[in-house]
Parts: sequence; C-alpha cells; structure tokens
Amino acid sequence: MSAHTPLLPRKPLPDGFLDRVAALVGDRLAMGEAIRLQHGQSEAHFEPVLPDAVVFAQTTEEVADLVTLCVAAGVPIIPFGAGTSIEGNTLPVMGGITIDLSRMDAIVEVNQEDFDCTVQAGVRREQLNEHLRDQGLFFPIDPGANATIGGMAATRASGTNAVRYGTMREAILSLKVVTPDGRIIRTARRARKSAAGYDLTRLMIGSEGTLGIITEVTLRLHAIPEAISSAVCSFDTLQGAVDTVVQSIQIGVPLARVEILDDAQMRAVNRWSKLDYPELTTLFFEFHGSQSYVDEQVRTVEEIAAMNGGGEFRWSNLPEQRSKLWKARHEAYYAAVNMRPGAIGWATDVCVPISRLAECITQTREDLDKASLPATILGHVGDGNFHVIFSIDPNAPEEMVEVEALNQRLVDRALAMDGTCTGEHGIGLGKQHCLVEELGEAVDLMRVIKRALDPQNLFNPGKIFAF
Repeated sequence: MSAHTPLLPRKPLPDGFLDRVAALVGDRLAMGEAIRLQHGQSEAHFEPVLPDAVVFAQTTEEVADLVTLCVAAGVPIIPFGAGTSIEGNTLPVMGGITIDLSRMDAIVEVNQEDFDCTVQAGVRREQLNEHLRDQGLFFPIDPGANATIGGMAATRASGTNAVRYGTMREAILSLKVVTPDGRIIRTARRARKSAAGYDLTRLMIGSEGTLGIITEVTLRLHAIPEAISSAVCSFDTLQGAVDTVVQSIQIGVPLARVEILDDAQMRAVNRWSKLDYPELTTLFFEFHGSQSYVDEQVRTVEEIAAMNGGGEFRWSNLPEQRSKLWKARHEAYYAAVNMRPGAIGWATDVCVPISRLAECITQTREDLDKASLPATILGHVGDGNFHVIFSIDPNAPEEMVEVEALNQRLVDRALAMDGTCTGEHGIGLGKQHCLVEELGEAVDLMRVIKRALDPQNLFNPGKIFAF
C-alpha cells in the first residue's frame, strides 16, 4: 500500500486540444498508457497518477508555444526531467500535459576561463561531468541519482559534496525560464555577482515548476582537484561519528564529502554492494586539494576520529576504488529498502544546525529502534542534513500509518532545533503541512507570488502549498 496521493479536481481536455498539440510537436506527443505511467510515478512512495498526455519537447521556443496552448485551454502543465524526485514533485494531480525535457540535452557552451557553462535542462549531471573532464573542470553537485540539471535546479538539489561546494542555490548563475504567460526570460547574466533588481534566479530555484519551466541553466564549475582521497571509518557510537564531523568542521577542515551511515544502513550496504565493512555507524570521507593539503586534512581528521572512538581508516585512493565506494553510498536507498523482500521505500530528510546534529540523530535513532519496521539513517552530515529510509510492507497499511507518525516526529524534532523539514528533497506533495509549521505567514507570501505569476494555477498545481 503506497501513501495516498492527494488529487485535485480533474477536467477533461478540451475538444481539439490534442490535435493542436500534435500539430506543433508531431509524433513527440505520447498518449500510451505505459509512457503516461512512467511520467505518473517516481521514486516517491505515493500512488501513481497519470497525465492525460506526455510531450517530449526539443527547444525553449517549443516549450513556450506549448505553454501558450495549455494556458489558453486551461490545461495543467507538469515539467519532467528524470523522475527521480522523492516527494511526489512531478505527479500530475490535476491531470494535464507532462512536458518531458529529457531530450533537451545539449551542452550549449563551456567557458573554461570563467569556470562556468550553460546547458539545456535535460542534461544529466554525469553527462556534464564526462564532457568537462578533458577540460580539467567538474560540476560538484551530486544528489546521488543521475538527475537532470533542470530538475536539480527546480528542486534546489544538494548531495554528497554540499559541505564543500554548496547546493544548487550556490551553483547556479542564471536560468532561462518559460513563464506562465508564455514569455521566455533570462533571470541573470554570467557575472559572479549582481545587485540588479529582484533575484529571480533564486526565486525559480526550488520552485518545483510552480512558477516557470526551466529550460537552460548556467552553472559555476570547479577545477578538478590535484589529489582526491576517500576513506571509510567505523565508530563505536553514533555520537562519536557525528562529533567527529562537527569538530572537524569547527576547526576549519574543508571536507569535500562526509556521509554518515548508521549500523543498520551498513548492514544493508554490505549485503547490496557486496562489501565487507564493519557493521557499525560509519563515516565515508573524501578530501580534495593538493597532495600536501590533503595529507594535512587526513592527519587532522584521523586524530579527531580516534578521540571519538573511531577505528582504522580504510582508504580508497584509486579512481575505481572511489567509484565503488560512492556507488555503494548512492545505492544506499535501494540497499535499505531491499533488506525486506517486496517492500516499498519512504525516504525523508531534515536539516538542523550542526551544533544540534548529534542530538537530533541520536533521538531519531532511539525513536526508530522502538518502531515495528526497519529503518536506516544516512546523510550529508557535514551540513546538518540527514535522511531516514523506511522499508514498508505494502500489504500492511498499519505500517504506513506508523511511518507517517515517525516522520512527523522527525520533522517536529528538527523544527524544535530551528532546522528545516527538508534539506534537499523539496516540499512537493509530502511536506506541505510541514512547510506551514516551519515558515508560518511566509507561506502566504509564497501564495501571493504564485497567484501573481500563475493566476490559473496551471503550472505543476498542487505542489508546495494549497493554491
């Protein structure tokens, strides 16, 4: 049993509407059930809900023309990238047309001397880094899934490198966006800073397709480090692992990546990825810089870890070793869910100030230990963000009820510590009431902005908050 998907009133498409769409895009209009189902579900735990049709767009101008058609006919529009979102962000809860941007996958330009590039929204992050490698550059935002850059912008994605390189909010210089009135706008230029008017770039980042459809993204890039070292260290206690991270950051160690996996998650990872790490709470580290600088970072963190009950550091310095290590981390969700045959997963996340992180994770683990179903903890602890992955029996509706209560207690705990209900998954369908609890009247201002830009509520309706 998946979580109930909240549906809004759904109207049939107007007569002749699909004929007008087909005249514009030809055979890139798909109405088959299999394609619609693919675009009506995601990695989320919600029940599928199908769009009326799917269009595979090829250009920004074509997206603008589609928007003009849909708005004139009162048809909802849902932008879609790779379908890897967690909170039901792309589910067409009012039906309508899903605009799939995955074929808009051109790397428009790379400005090597300026350390930036412009890409179409359908470019995947792994595709971009493959293209950049020969130029000595890389794009660091790594949410785990091989998501599209446009989708990452729309959900304000983060990931394993956020502690060193920030999130999509910091990575994006400019956007090209199609607005609900069919205009094509550019939110900024390539300059590294600007005081020119309202910050429309940041307004669109994280808006989940409710204010505009992102079709191009201009990104900050970084030089590939001279030296990269990865390590795994297990700890006697959860507290010791978290304290190691917090203390390392507090003394200024520029950790590139630091991920925590509790003992339950390590058991799942060992089984899924055929590894043999101790099944204790574990930190995955990565250090970037010159060789001497990396060596200095390593010595410092090893000393801190030893004082907090950390064991021996197991190193992965060769590219293939690092790849295997981080592949295991990126597949941790599947590892956790599949510890229980036939289970469905529910992944949630919160983020708190790092001074409260140990307290929040410890209390959460104590809460999970009392639960009747398995759950693991992992996350990007360097910036205070962690996840809980629940493995739920789909034939036991009482488990879904229990998980809803556990998730609510997790959010309440984070908010009580002046944290947030979501560090990187977004609000989507799943955390709308949590957003109100977190920001109160500020959500009313968000509604004002939404109504001003999208008065018919046609852009990804039903997401983030009630219209």
